[in-house]
Amino acid sequence: MAIQPIDLQTIFSQLDKVGRTQAALREGQQIQASLQQIETQKKLETDVQSVNEAQNMGEEANKIKEENKQNSNSGEDRFEGKQEDEETEAAPEKKLPLFRDPSIGRNIDISG
Repeated sequence: MAIQPIDLQTIFSQLDKVGRTQAALREGQQIQASLQQIETQKKLETDVQSVNEAQNMGEEANKIKEENKQNSNSGEDRFEGKQEDEETEAAPEKKLPLFRDPSIGRNIDISG
C-alpha cells in the first residue's frame, strides 16, 4: 500500500498541529513541576512555623498521669467512668463492619 501525494499533503498540513500539541505538553509538565515545587515550599514553611508536640515530657508527664489516676478514684469520677464505659460498649454495636477488597488500590491500569 503506497502513500499517495494527496496523503502527503494532508500529513504535511497537520504537522504544525502536532508540533503545537507537543509544545503544550512540555509546557504543561514544566508548569505542573513548578506548582508542585511551590506547594512543597509552602508546606515546609508551615511546618517550620507550626508548634510541634514534644516527644518525651519526662518525669513531669508521668506525675500528671499518676495524679489523674488518683483523682479518678473519687466517687463522682467513678460514676462518670461507668457512664463512659456503657457508652463505649454500646458504640461497637452501632458500627457496621467494613469490607475491604484486597485488590483495590494495588493494581494500576496502564492500558489508557
